[in-house]
Amino acid sequence: MNRKKKINQTLQKHLKKKNAKLHGTNKPRYISKAERAKLEAEQAALETTATDAEQQTDNGLQQ
Repeated sequence: MNRKKKINQTLQKHLKKKNAKLHGTNKPRYISKAERAKLEAEQAALETTATDAEQQTDNGLQQ
């Protein structure tokens, strides 16, 4: 009985590993603190350029 149990355990372990490799994770990729700060700075820069462009077009319409 022990031999059969051990064989079944190893086969189940192999199946479990194979299935785990087939299915990807749902967990999002880790983004480091420095990278988050960099992305935040880029986003802020884009927003400021967008608001500057809007202000220039508004000023151009008023004149």
